[in-house]
Amino acid sequence: MGSRLTATWPKRPAGRLNTADPQPHLSGEDDADDPERGPQRRCIVTRTHGAREKMVRFVIGPDRQVVPDLAARLPGRGLWLSARADVLETARAKGAFARAARGPVTVPADLNAVLQAGLARRISDHLGLARRAGQAVGGFAKAREWVQAGRAGLVMEASDGSEEERRRLLSGAADGLAVAWPLDSVALGAIFGRDQVVHVAVLEGRLAEALRNEVERLGGISGRRLTETVLCKQAGE
Repeated sequence: MGSRLTATWPKRPAGRLNTADPQPHLSGEDDADDPERGPQRRCIVTRTHGAREKMVRFVIGPDRQVVPDLAARLPGRGLWLSARADVLETARAKGAFARAARGPVTVPADLNAVLQAGLARRISDHLGLARRAGQAVGGFAKAREWVQAGRAGLVMEASDGSEEERRRLLSGAADGLAVAWPLDSVALGAIFGRDQVVHVAVLEGRLAEALRNEVERLGGISGRRLTETVLCKQAGE
């Protein structure tokens, strides 16, 4: 889904607030001047604030190229965007990166594809960590057991899985359970050491929350619906 961007920086000094996102617009104000501390950041396009884990951070590399920093760890002043495809396109087309960086920058033509590939990798990495920590199980029987017991904080379904099987898995699930399908059955299978996996349950906790955030970011950047919430009618109540 595009090339992977990397760059080398000197060590970064330690280093910016959740409201509804209006339609994108541009401002001459340099939003990137906000200090990067606290739980929220301001989007350089919409100028609204949001939780940092639900936004996307960029930095300007030594070659003046715009580089996505999905883990928010690279050194340099962060340029933050709401995780939405229209906001990213506005930033790319209308010069928001250059304005915020106070100078010319190069924006990769495949930036959206690079972001999607990077977010998919992060979802795989987080899910792999959950599996190794005993906080994720794969397969219909095990996943349904966790769902029925109320242990699951997130259900991950293969994007190419059966809608009928998904409904069967979620029958009797607690109202409000999050369900996501960002990866296909082969990608899920690779995480669990199998050819294919269709159903995964993740224990409620920090890893499940991190996965929900990554899926939300990927859905916003890709413009695809990747999540739903179990409602009483879905749970067979």
